[in-house]
Formats: sequence, C-alpha cells, structure tokens
Amino acid sequence: MANIEQAPGREALTRARRVVVKIGSALLTNDGRGLDEAAIGGWVDQIAALHARGIEVVLVSSGAVAAGMVRLGWGARPSAVHELQAAAAVGQTSLAQCYEGHFARHGLRSAQILLTHDDLSNRKRYLNARSALRTLVSLRVIPVINENDTVVTDEIRFGDNDTLGALVANLLEAEALVILTDQEGLFDADPRSNPAAQLVLDGRAGDPRLAAMAGGGSGVLGRGGMTTKIRAARLAARSGAVTAIASGRQMDVLTRLVDGEHLGTLLRPEHAPLAARKRWLAGQLQVRGSLTLDAGAISVLRERGSSLLPVGVKALSGSFVRGDMVVCVDEQGERVAKGLANYGSDEAARILGQPSHRIESILGYMEAPELIHRDNLVVL
Repeated sequence: MANIEQAPGREALTRARRVVVKIGSALLTNDGRGLDEAAIGGWVDQIAALHARGIEVVLVSSGAVAAGMVRLGWGARPSAVHELQAAAAVGQTSLAQCYEGHFARHGLRSAQILLTHDDLSNRKRYLNARSALRTLVSLRVIPVINENDTVVTDEIRFGDNDTLGALVANLLEAEALVILTDQEGLFDADPRSNPAAQLVLDGRAGDPRLAAMAGGGSGVLGRGGMTTKIRAARLAARSGAVTAIASGRQMDVLTRLVDGEHLGTLLRPEHAPLAARKRWLAGQLQVRGSLTLDAGAISVLRERGSSLLPVGVKALSGSFVRGDMVVCVDEQGERVAKGLANYGSDEAARILGQPSHRIESILGYMEAPELIHRDNLVVL
C-alpha cells in the first residue's frame, strides 16, 4: 500500500492551530538599550491578531538577563553566576510587567511560566508542566515562558531559549515553532563576510549541511546563535512541528508568516506530526511495566486505533509512574502495543477491568478516562 504520509511544509503555518513563538534578547532589548516596549507592543499586537483567529499562541521570551543588566547599569554581560542570577531576577519583573500591560490592551491575560530544562526532562514534572500549560491555553491565557535563570546555574551557563522553545513545542504538540531573531534567517554562508551568501528559504530540519551554514554565536546579549536555532528545529521536528526562523524586525512578521508569505527560513520535519510522535514512541526501548489486555481491547486497538481503557486490562506487572513507558501484551505474553501510562502502577492496579466512569469514585480523582491515550500509544 502506498505511503500517504506527508511531511508538512509552508502550508503547516497557514493551518496551524497552536504556535510557539520565541523572541530573542537582541530584539527585546533593542541590542542592549533596555526593553524595547514599542517593539514588544508590536509583537503583542500580532499575537493578539492570531489569537483572534482562534490560533493558540505560547510565547517563549528571552530578555530577563539583558533587561536586568540595563536596570542595574551594567554595560557588559557578567561572567559570575551570582551576578547573572541577580540580573535575571531584576529583569524578569520588568519583562513580565511589560507583557502584561500590552496584552491587557487587547483584553487578554498573560501568565508567567519559569522553566528549566530539568523540568522538561523529568517525566513527572514534564507532565505537570504540560497539564498547567494546556489549562492556561484552554482558558485563552497567553503563557509567557522563560528559563528560570535566577536559580538554575546550568541554564545560565549552557541553556538557551531556542532549545526551550523547541521543547515547549514538543510538550504542547504545537504545529509550528517560530523563532524571531535579528537576522533575516539562515544563510548558506556568513553574509557579513560573503556578499554572495543566499538566504535558505526552505530545508529539512535534519539536513546535516545546516550545521556548517549556521556558524557561531550572535553576540553578548543572548546565549544562542544560528546553531542553536538549527538544533531547536531538529528538536521541534521530533513532534512533527515546522520551524520558521525570521527577522522580528520585519513589519507584521507573525501574521505574514501565518498567512503563508515566504519570509525567513522554513525547516521541515521528515514526517507528519502524528507519525513523528509514533516513531518516537516506537523507538523508546526502556519500559517500566506491562499491561495484559483482553481480546476485545486488542481488537479495538488494532482495528480502530482507539485509546486503551482500564476496562480492557486484565493484569499488570512492574512498578511505574504516570508518564512511564509500558508495554501491552496479550494473554500469551506477545507484545501488542506500547505507550505512556496516564496512571502509576498503584493507581492502575485499582482500576483494572473497571469502566472509566468509575475511576473517580475509586481513586478520588480522574486524571484521564483512559490508561493510555491513543496519541501516546503505538501498535506493534
């Protein structure tokens, strides 16, 4: 049978219902001269316009350290960790107040979320962050996310918000990641030294040639450069998201991108979103437990692609927590599927064989009506 899966291209931006937008320090602080409130107001206006179209926007914003440096009167980025932490703490308050004021002009609420990479690598905290962000989005609140530079030294030394933006795109299964920078996009050579350098309009996120094109960093204010943006595109592609890298100084850049205009560089994933996620799930080798399914549940999984409900599970083994990978087997022990559990083994043992409407009365709460949601399950 022909493979009808199509990897998304520019049209993914026009169809996107959930978009992660990352804005870099050089843009936000007008190259180090303090928060550029007029520019921030312009990006907020564009985000509000997308919001009015029914597009969910999650904002990943740099700028806390750079804004703090200006407020503290520092002309150069310090190297001491405690000074970077202090700058982040001072700058973050200004950043949050600025966004809140501009979103309020449109009758929109914003929420400040400070994350670390550790929050997104620990499975339990990852799921908690996802639940909180999904709730905010469902309430039509604009989450404004930044790294928690004030307390996490590794983030100050090694982290970057391009990577954080990609991880948030994975977290929320966004269709697109838009990285706004002070450059037009990715060039095939350094345009500062090569006048013949050409803008890369379109490419594959996993193309190994991109790294050679990316070059070095982008100055003292931010921690990333084009290299981190290429890496972010590869990370975002794991969940099937396209990544657009474009100049935040272009007029109405966000709305023009979503309208399909060919701005900046678009980096495509190899596979469509659901297929990309299923491939990631299938490639996970470490499982924490197993669920034995009855024949009816196996039939539903294979023939309808449905979620796994507790009523179809006869037994379990192993010790696992919510979000761990578990394998599903038939009564002869043959593998049928695997996926991410919505309940830990202790809770799952209490609801096996039970209809979903009884979960809350048994556990005292209901995280989800299924043991494994179909989007987090792959049939083997």
